Amino acid sequence: MRSGSGSSGGGGHTRFSRPPEKGEGGLKLRELAGVFGYVRRALALVWQTSHGITLALAGGSVLAGAAPTAMAWVGKRLVDAVVHAAGSGDHADKRAAIVWVAIELALAIVLLAATRVLAVLRALLRTQLGHRINVVILDKALQLELTQFEDSETYDMLTRARREASSRPLSMVMRTFSLVQGAITIGGLLALLAAFSPLALLILLAAALPAFIAEAKFSGDAFRLFRWRTPETREQVYVETVLSREDHAKEVKLYDLGPRFLARYTSIFDRVFAEDRALTWRRGLWGLGLGLLGTVAFYGMYAWIALAAIDGAITLGAMTMYVVVFRQAQATTTSILGDLGGLYEDNLYLSTLYELLDLPVVARRGGATKGPRPGDGVRFEDVSFTYPGASTPALAGITLHVPPGSKLAIVGENGSGKTTLIKLLAGLYRPTTGRVLIDGLSVNEWDPSVLRRRIGVIFQDFVRYQLTVGENIGAGDDRAYDDRARWAIAAEQGLAAPVIDELPARYDTQLGKWFKDGRELSLGQWQKVALARAFMRKDADILVL
Repeated sequence: MRSGSGSSGGGGHTRFSRPPEKGEGGLKLRELAGVFGYVRRALALVWQTSHGITLALAGGSVLAGAAPTAMAWVGKRLVDAVVHAAGSGDHADKRAAIVWVAIELALAIVLLAATRVLAVLRALLRTQLGHRINVVILDKALQLELTQFEDSETYDMLTRARREASSRPLSMVMRTFSLVQGAITIGGLLALLAAFSPLALLILLAAALPAFIAEAKFSGDAFRLFRWRTPETREQVYVETVLSREDHAKEVKLYDLGPRFLARYTSIFDRVFAEDRALTWRRGLWGLGLGLLGTVAFYGMYAWIALAAIDGAITLGAMTMYVVVFRQAQATTTSILGDLGGLYEDNLYLSTLYELLDLPVVARRGGATKGPRPGDGVRFEDVSFTYPGASTPALAGITLHVPPGSKLAIVGENGSGKTTLIKLLAGLYRPTTGRVLIDGLSVNEWDPSVLRRRIGVIFQDFVRYQLTVGENIGAGDDRAYDDRARWAIAAEQGLAAPVIDELPARYDTQLGKWFKDGRELSLGQWQKVALARAFMRKDADILVL
């Protein structure tokens, strides 16, 4: 069967999101309780990416977490040894003080080494994990049906996952290891601080907790803004593409569209920036106020510890240790609560990744490799198709039979459903009602790869791959993608051979202007290359040209 087909058009208007209304973006305890919801899945991703790096990160975090407590205690012993040696003048006491210096030096070296190694491991894991997550996202995209790709909500979901979620699993895992490190550190520091007064522990927590709650609330607000304005972000990226791509440049210049589209781009930015600016100011002012609370708490404790030393309740070394311990404990507590807030934020953004990955795909098609009536050709039996969300069908009550060896011309006005008909034949869409059969078997029951090898299609909006000529043609049959002999045969059948012979490197010529030394073709020349791509399928007995 050979037929000509047109394309159906469509359009849409990108909506503008609204900023969060007062009280909408607040932190909810239910959400906070689910802060670890995706930690297990994120850890599994990291473990699958590199067992060795994951174990090394865990070990390094434990080591780095234990070092500060040990150094604080050694510092106390050092100060007390110095005070004692200064009073006694004994050489043995002086040597003891130097020994404590050496011990603290050794601990400092261990901490420095652990910190540097952890930084290297994070950098290595960031690259590997980023690649793995992108592969997972792209693999999911390959599983989606064409109708899902054409649905704006699904596309928004894919955009959100690619923009933000790809970096979040690593962030979540790093925060988890940081929490482990912080928990070990704070456990040791609190044990030392409790020896001074249990009340100091309450002061420490009371000073840090409000900042954590506020930060978690603003993280929720930021995430809601991120979700609501995904359509605007996509529109901004599209306008940027129109203004910067060579295949749009001629019309942009001819119709003098540059100023209008640039103003539109700026308008979207202004709206987004206004929302960000308001949130950033609120976040910053709250952070300043609550940060002052922590500073006041530290110097209140400082005064308390100093008075205890003056009264002789503690030694000078103990005073030094408690001041250092409280400062480190305060910083570590803030870090732990910050990591919890960060985990909450990562959890929110990761929901966009797993929202995509958990998106159900259409049930797997059949596995048939031949129909019950070979030679019956193509049949449409009372086929109707309605696009998701549409109220009127694109096709209704289509019945036809195309026997083998025959030709059929499909004609109609733009938007009459010609391309939709071809997509139904190729199994890219499923009929809303009715059946499409090849050799007496519904296309839904065919093995998709077998079905599509039997069909060669050149759509009106065919793809112009920014690849070599040979790859553009070879894309028609992945099994013969690099088969130069098949390229030549398909090029002859598609009338592209004369065009290719005039190119500087023939089949190795880079096409398009995206990459260096690329050669742009005319629309007619591109069409011949696309036609050759359709002829790459030597098993195809259904050609739609």
